[in-house]
Amino acid sequence: MIDLEPTERVTAITSGNFIDQYKSRQKPVVIEQLASNWQAGRKWSLDYIKDAAGDNLVRLYDSVPSTGRKHQHAPKAKMKLRDYIELLENGEKDLRLFFCNILTFLPELSRDFSYPEIGLKFFKKLPVLFLAGKGARVQMHFDIDMADLLLCHFGGQKRIFLFPPSQTKYMYRVPFSFSSLYDIDYENPDYERFPALRHLKGEVATLQNNDALYIPPGYWHYVLYDDIGFSMTLRAFPRNPRDFLAMLRNILLTRTIDGLMRKLLGDSWNERNRRKVLQW
Repeated sequence: MIDLEPTERVTAITSGNFIDQYKSRQKPVVIEQLASNWQAGRKWSLDYIKDAAGDNLVRLYDSVPSTGRKHQHAPKAKMKLRDYIELLENGEKDLRLFFCNILTFLPELSRDFSYPEIGLKFFKKLPVLFLAGKGARVQMHFDIDMADLLLCHFGGQKRIFLFPPSQTKYMYRVPFSFSSLYDIDYENPDYERFPALRHLKGEVATLQNNDALYIPPGYWHYVLYDDIGFSMTLRAFPRNPRDFLAMLRNILLTRTIDGLMRKLLGDSWNERNRRKVLQW
């Protein structure tokens, strides 16, 4: 097993303590039951979401890496939210609702939460929802916008493996992407194939209903759904020059180059990047 320590947990926190102890130190923390005072904390369930927004059409994604000239983030399917939830209740674990802007696609849910006063300047036009079934896994990645993330969780247990940016050299990051090699099983690592994993040191955050997890900018995270669950991420975009420039580079340069080369070269581009990452 990869070396993982439990993420620190608090039951309550002031904005001053959050900034001093976690934001300024770039340290994850679980804030227990942060969402319990929201309407969402009392009301959000699969049945409630089906009733409130079940007829809304949503994009769904699977865990299979894109091949050929297909865009890296192309959706696998589109369907009504209620139909998708019924699939989850019947055992679906690969299709995921990913980065769904609540204000755009599920506005019925926007009145059920507020922005917590913990010292972050949240971007209030982009609260996004994630939903997946029991047994779902999300590939190891980091968010390209270098935002401070507050992941507010609802439903069954969810675990997140977390690694700081300093561990990138051991992550088998695929060139011109923001994820590690798809082949790696972080729960049962193959140290013979991927020896750099022996050096990894990180954390594991276990989230229950209404818990919230702070994820600092650039942190790698791998998500495991132990039960059907959904999470809303609130984000504060970077304000310091280093992270702001990294965001611009990721969005304007790295992602653009990858998209262009996929269109031009297809699988030869993907294979080229795979060979590069295995040269560790």
